[in-house]
Formats: sequence, structure tokens, C-alpha cells
Amino acid sequence: MDSLPRANYDPRRVCLNPFPALNLGKHRRAIGIYLAGGLFALANWTFLDAAILSAHAHPPWDEPQTPPPVHVSFVDWVPGICSLLGMLVVNLIDKDRVRGEEGFGDGGAVWRARLILFIGFALMAGGLAGSVTVLVLKYVMQDYLEQYTYYGYANVSQNVALMLSAIVLWISQSTHSEYEYSLSI
Repeated sequence: MDSLPRANYDPRRVCLNPFPALNLGKHRRAIGIYLAGGLFALANWTFLDAAILSAHAHPPWDEPQTPPPVHVSFVDWVPGICSLLGMLVVNLIDKDRVRGEEGFGDGGAVWRARLILFIGFALMAGGLAGSVTVLVLKYVMQDYLEQYTYYGYANVSQNVALMLSAIVLWISQSTHSEYEYSLSI
């Protein structure tokens, strides 16, 4: 295994291979924020589409007296609520405090910020795991028709898109705008 030459090694790095640098110009922050907003809207619209379809589901055509076998219930909403709360927690934390920069007092403040950040990501991961669990236990194992399993797939796609939206927003807010000034005395 080849090791990095000592001149190229930075002990602060976590990964040996750095992430590729994307040059999006001076509007990279705005692009990231709009992309995160688009993912957020897509996530919630997908699940609301499934909830609306579920509320207006009709019985099968060949059996008009039989009600639809499954509907979107509160259990389906819980994973999305967890992911949404996790997204809010993650994006409300000051990025400089997590890094320990800008002289934010003692090391306890940095530790608390990182703990709250972990809780936010844990909420999002729990929401994703919960949506997969609901999909498998409520929709796939019951062997419903494809029109009913869509409710579970919409739930999973909502949580994936919320997680991606939080990550994109975190990254785009961490980049400094061209018009920001750092004033220090």
C-alpha cells in the first residue's frame, strides 16, 4: 500500500482521497440553496400525493363492494415528521460552532453543538429506517396491488429526498459567499 508523501499529508484530514472540488462560480451558494428547496418540495409533494390518493382510493373495479385494503395512516406520517425535525435541527446549528472556530467560548459549546448535530442526523436516519420498515411491514409483506404499495414507496422517497435536501443545504450554507466580509479587530 502506497502512503502519501509527507509534503502532501495534512494530519487534519479524515479521508485519504479528498472530495472533488466543484467550481460552480460565484452563485454556488444560491444554486445549493435552491436545489435543497427543490428536493424539500419534491419530498413533501411525493408523500402528499400518496396521502391524497389514499384518501380518494376507490374499490377495485371487479369488486365494487370491497373497500380499499389499506390507507395512509398516522403510522405513515411519523417517519416523515422525524426526518423533517432532523432536517430542522441539523440546519439550525451554527457551522462555525461545530468546527470550533470563531472563538465560541469553551470546548463544551463545541461538544454540545456536535451532540445536537448527531441527534439531528439520528432523527433523519431513524425516519428513513422507519419509512423502510413501514414499507416492508405494511405494504410489501401484505402483498397489495402496485397502486397500494406506491404509498410505501412514496414514504421512503420522501425521507430520502429530505435527507438529501438537508445535506445539500448544509454543504451550501457552509460555503462562503463571494459577498461575505470577515471583519475582525
